Amino acid sequence: IPTELSNLTQLTSLDLGGNLLSGSIPTTLGNLAQLTHLSLWENQLSRSIPTELGNLAQLTSLVLGGNKLSGSIPTELGNLAQLTTLVLGDNQLSGSIPTELGSLDQLTYLALYRNQLSGDIPTELGNLAQLTSLLLWNNQLSGNIPMELGNLFQLTTLDLGGNQLSGSIPTELGNLAQLTGLYLERNQLNGSIPLELGNLTNLRQLYLNDNEF
Repeated sequence: IPTELSNLTQLTSLDLGGNLLSGSIPTTLGNLAQLTHLSLWENQLSRSIPTELGNLAQLTSLVLGGNKLSGSIPTELGNLAQLTTLVLGDNQLSGSIPTELGSLDQLTYLALYRNQLSGDIPTELGNLAQLTSLLLWNNQLSGNIPMELGNLFQLTTLDLGGNQLSGSIPTELGNLAQLTGLYLERNQLNGSIPLELGNLTNLRQLYLNDNEF
């Protein structure tokens, strides 16, 4: 990706998705102060996500999925106060999910699936009141499912499958009245299945297979 693109100071949308671009994401893209949409989806980009992307104060959509990005998710992405869509899925990202993502109160779509993320799911994600999709499947996340996820009243899809989550399913998930898909399969969950899941009358798909119930 040419660093010279950062000279396009009036640019509001940059979509380079579905190509064969390689190398790293230029840090100078963080200078495109008017940018609202940045998509580099489905390329062969590698190395880490530049912290400078956290400077893009107007950004509503950041789509970096389907690359070979590694390292941790920059905490600076928590500065993107206008962000509604964050897609980092299908990369090689590691480390924990930054608690700072819990401050993105406009976020409706959060996709971190198919990485190597570890540690607990931050309780702060329960602050994302506008969220409709939370996709964390196929990582190495551990610990309990936070009861705070039961505050995500707009959520239609919750996919935590294929991790190392343990403990019981929080009864608070029974509050997610808009939920159509709940995917908790291939974890280490135990205890009894909460009666409160019977409140989820919009649910179409419920996957609890390959746990320890």
